[in-house]
Amino acid sequence: MERHQYPDSTPNSSTENVGLDVKPLRTLAPMFPSSYGLNVFSQSRTSPFIYISPSDYSSLPPGFTPPFPPFQAPQPGNARQPNSYPNGNSSFQTPSASAAEKKMKKQIHLGSNSVTDGSNSGCSMKPQKKKSRKALNIDSGLVPSLLDPRDSVEIVLMTFDALRRRLSQLDDGKEVKNQRPDLTAGTTLMSSDLRANRAKRIGSVPGIEIGDIFYFRIELCVVGLHAPIMAGIDYMTAQFENGDDTVAVSVVSSGGYENEETNTDALIYSGQGGNANVDQKLQRGNLALERSLHRGNVVRVVRSARDYSVPNGKIYFYDGLYKVESSWVEKGKSGFNVFKFKLLREPEQPPGLAIWKMTQQWKDNPTSRGRIILPDISSGAENVPVCLVNEVDDEKGPTHFRYSTTVEYLRPLNSMKPLEICRCASVCLPGDVHCTCAKLNGGNLPYSSNGTLVSRKPLIYECNMSCCCSSNCRNRVTQRGITHKLEVFKTRDRGWGLRSWDPIRTGTFICEYTGEVINKINLEDENADNDEYILQTIGFDEKAFKWNYGPELLGEPSADYSTESLGPLPIFISAKNMGNVSRFMNHSCSPNVFWQPVLYDHGDEGYPHIMFFAMKHIPPLTELTFDYGMGGGTGSRRTRKCLCGSPKCRGLFG
Repeated sequence: MERHQYPDSTPNSSTENVGLDVKPLRTLAPMFPSSYGLNVFSQSRTSPFIYISPSDYSSLPPGFTPPFPPFQAPQPGNARQPNSYPNGNSSFQTPSASAAEKKMKKQIHLGSNSVTDGSNSGCSMKPQKKKSRKALNIDSGLVPSLLDPRDSVEIVLMTFDALRRRLSQLDDGKEVKNQRPDLTAGTTLMSSDLRANRAKRIGSVPGIEIGDIFYFRIELCVVGLHAPIMAGIDYMTAQFENGDDTVAVSVVSSGGYENEETNTDALIYSGQGGNANVDQKLQRGNLALERSLHRGNVVRVVRSARDYSVPNGKIYFYDGLYKVESSWVEKGKSGFNVFKFKLLREPEQPPGLAIWKMTQQWKDNPTSRGRIILPDISSGAENVPVCLVNEVDDEKGPTHFRYSTTVEYLRPLNSMKPLEICRCASVCLPGDVHCTCAKLNGGNLPYSSNGTLVSRKPLIYECNMSCCCSSNCRNRVTQRGITHKLEVFKTRDRGWGLRSWDPIRTGTFICEYTGEVINKINLEDENADNDEYILQTIGFDEKAFKWNYGPELLGEPSADYSTESLGPLPIFISAKNMGNVSRFMNHSCSPNVFWQPVLYDHGDEGYPHIMFFAMKHIPPLTELTFDYGMGGGTGSRRTRKCLCGSPKCRGLFG
């Protein structure tokens, strides 16, 4: 075979590494994925939202319906028009809408064949009947098209995970379980037209930021970051100044191939296709990446990390924009040819993989964390050490307080109303109609099998010390204390803050607000007005009300709770003189944490424990914040200027 070396490809020093066999494009017969046995060169203009390669389709769970869109896809003139990128190739053009639409209607000729899109444009499956939002009575706040891009993405992801948690909860008591509730949730969202960024594009995706994390591949699909739920390379046909071409738009490095990911600014990506007995071919995603090398377009890169909270789990995170710098062919471990592509990260982007590598180094060796004031501010009171760090100035720490992991009530616990007890052997089981604690929670256990909160409620009842179940019961989540590696750090303009070295999954318990319970009379004292550490259950971010699953999507009655049912509560807690890490959690008008009342050591519903849970997936080293609210009532804290910096900042809080 004649070898053709790219001018900018990696030189080969052995016979095992050969130049990519790049013949003139007119001699290459493009091989893009067929749609379930249909002709790959069908000229249908309807592009499915997701394509699944036939070779991968067999690995999906039995009975799964591929999540194709239930509506007419955007016209090719719009779907194939890439977004411009400020640092992109100078030859890249974004023509006017009318010119683009006119040109995109033409077929693109590659060799003797023609295609109309880089995705499964040949699919002729009949779209499902679109469900009416009016019939479902879906809140307009859940409709992505009515929101700004960031809100659109966050609402879609929040609704997806809420549906997935609810589906898992419904399956808990069944003998035959749904093995992939994530796929069912994704299909449900798309069949109801609840998703973001429908059209493929080159470059950044509106509403998605570098560092954003995802726990399921289909989450990448429903927000438009990466369409295929199996294949690692996504591509589309785009218009360049000298003609149309099919180029790669994103890749996912999930550990399934022999990739090299040690460099934070480079990725050696292995091509797709082939197996232990077959050479990879220059087709589909491999061909698209090769064309991106010559076209110079940016490619989104999604990397992955191990999720230690579940067996064989992965966390995907968006690492930013890259360009294909070179490509070659080499012998893989199986002895057969594998395509290799070297992608280099575009400059002046926020750190992505570098954050994960840095925090992992700290977890492996905590002494490697620089600018530590105290290795454990809790002095051993917490399950996990909480370090105190200042990278801003020379301040040696916050004002003195007594660290406590418990709440100090106005009267002894043994004088308060006791909770009912369950008599479950070993642990409380989902679907057990005799479990008293499940009955108190409306018939279902409030937490999933991995300990995440299923839905927000006016009050959650955990098992108490008199219950017969063991300490391993899934209904004892918050009373076990913190489990994430947290750090208290100095912010630049808002005092001390709280963040985590670990990624935090939505619905995960973070910490309790501890301190001294004060009565309403003392709250009206002038000294209390200067207490910046008083927690009042008055603050609700708008998204906190929509955190529960959209029950209409599952044919269930609405589970929305009003402001009256979720607060305010008569309890007031001051962490000024005593408290834990929660006292350092700052206010934000766009928070990533919400509070949830929980009872487990007494039954007085007016004085529950105030527990904090993740409102959404939170990347490592992201500050943890909740909405302090706007009180305005008797005994409330004085109003303060807000410095959260959110686009939706109210300007004031308190």
